[in-house]
Amino acid sequence: MTSTDVYRITDQLDDETLEVMAARLEARGRHPRFVAMYNQYLDAMEIDSARSVLDVGCGTGVIARAIGRRTGFSGSITGIDRSPSLIGTAVRLAREEGLDRRVAFHAGDSHTLNLDDGAFDAVVAHTLFSHLDDPRAVLAEVVRVLAPGGKVAIFDGDFASMTFAGDDPATARAIDEAIIGAVVTHPRIMREMPQFLREAGLRLVAAFPHVIADVGRMDYWASSIQSMTRLLPKSGAMTEGQAEAWAANMTRRSEEGTFFGACNFYGYIAAKA
Repeated sequence: MTSTDVYRITDQLDDETLEVMAARLEARGRHPRFVAMYNQYLDAMEIDSARSVLDVGCGTGVIARAIGRRTGFSGSITGIDRSPSLIGTAVRLAREEGLDRRVAFHAGDSHTLNLDDGAFDAVVAHTLFSHLDDPRAVLAEVVRVLAPGGKVAIFDGDFASMTFAGDDPATARAIDEAIIGAVVTHPRIMREMPQFLREAGLRLVAAFPHVIADVGRMDYWASSIQSMTRLLPKSGAMTEGQAEAWAANMTRRSEEGTFFGACNFYGYIAAKA
């Protein structure tokens, strides 16, 4: 069954699917493991000293709002995403948190940013590059809008490593492949990123590897699996019945204490000369 990365076509999805996606992005962004990972790279890139920050592929604005909430940060943040619906959610959430004077969101394509050269001291791309049509083109745009001496943080999953245990190993492997095809376009992009950074004229200054694994019971993966009942059929990876049966099996395994779900994640910080 041929599938499409739903996170790559957010400007083409129906409202119900986008609501499910937004809920997943927000749940993930609140999870303590995810908070620790993004705070690690924000601290390492000294984001508090930046006067202007670009959050490219911002989604619902999880990272933009996290930067805006930091007590040491006094600059401005611009968030760009291709989905007008997700931008609308980002605007609403920023307003609800009282961050709308510090954070501005706009719909746009990260492949062709309508922004001035060297306009930003720092750029963040959080779980963006695994979904792009042309990662090298977007990286070139990031370099263009980044000021000399500025830093870029690229955080994403090594989704080729994403796996869930099932009742039958061969079936579980096939389901892993179907899920990966449904939610990412470039599952190995973070393995290639150090080379991409060099080709773009950036210097890699730090790398942070992580493994998120739930063993026995679901924790981090619970909201992801819940969202899959909508996203997998929408991508074409499974029928609704198949997606619901898989999610029910994952829930059962969690209740029994036999659940296993894991994925590697990496955060890279690079500097522009």
